[in-house]
Amino acid sequence: MTPQLEISTEGHLGIIVLNRPESINALNREMIDGIAATLTGWRDDPGVRLVLFEGRGPRGFCSGGDVRAARELVLAGRMDEADAYFAAEYAMNGLIAGYPKPTAAIGYGAVMGGGIGIFGHCRYRFAAAEARFAMPEAAIGFVSDIGVNALLAQAPEPRALAFLMAGLPVSVGDALALGLCDVAVAGDRLEAVRAGIMAAAEGGEVETGLVQLMSREGVEPGAATLTAESDRLAAAFGLPTAAEIVAAVAARTKREPALERLATALAGRSPTSLEAIVQSHRAARRHPDIAAVLALDTRLAGFMARQPDFAEGVRAVLVDKDHQPRWQPPDFAGVDAAAIARVVAQR
Repeated sequence: MTPQLEISTEGHLGIIVLNRPESINALNREMIDGIAATLTGWRDDPGVRLVLFEGRGPRGFCSGGDVRAARELVLAGRMDEADAYFAAEYAMNGLIAGYPKPTAAIGYGAVMGGGIGIFGHCRYRFAAAEARFAMPEAAIGFVSDIGVNALLAQAPEPRALAFLMAGLPVSVGDALALGLCDVAVAGDRLEAVRAGIMAAAEGGEVETGLVQLMSREGVEPGAATLTAESDRLAAAFGLPTAAEIVAAVAARTKREPALERLATALAGRSPTSLEAIVQSHRAARRHPDIAAVLALDTRLAGFMARQPDFAEGVRAVLVDKDHQPRWQPPDFAGVDAAAIARVVAQR
């Protein structure tokens, strides 16, 4: 059987390759545990000076966590195993974010959800100019997790909330504006970038070599469309609740039809997810430490996985693929915002 995770070293470069191309390298528990064990083993290995993450297959670096498998655990009543899956993923994210050695990643195609949880927490993040980034959890009745709020806490709040709530794929230009990547590189230069990363691992100053590589290979990232839209909607995204934000964006769209795609996306997302996203992101801005953010993600993952929208959202998007979720509750009037607030407030 082909390994789902390829682990190797080339000189002083440790290489971790995600190898489930049929699912755009969606992260299952075996892959998550393998990444964590590998990083732990390399942490004190003097032979590894730099760690590189890559993906296999033409469709993208990583589409996210294996939420179909998590849904099956939930439907089978195996909630402890579902909780353990999310906890293991977030522990891996924290390991990458705090890793004492330089980490680099080459992103292309889809870089989404759990893919951002690997790519985004690396220290040097090279993105192919045609890559697309997304946190689509509101479309599956979940919450934006994997420590992304610690990354987005450095971006203006309207930009972060627009990205998280809408869940739409965005360009590298937007990803740069959000702080999710460091440099855009031409798609036909990815092998040259990889060679440059390998050379940096063998050089006298690893991080100096990586900075020089970014300067040498960087290209214009293209338009940052969502960034421009969210900047115009700053007042709307500053409102207290998800319900008010969605209503304000819809009202603004009547005057600016160009915002229709954003407004339509927001209108179709799980109301419970949207409220959880707003509350958790604002909590993370108050306490942006990665450990605190991941602890909150763990609590909210357990809460959201137990709500009906998670199983239903994954069904609609990834199982039956009819994209017609039946949310419970169907609108904001029924959302228990106080219950979400209690989970967010726990320490």
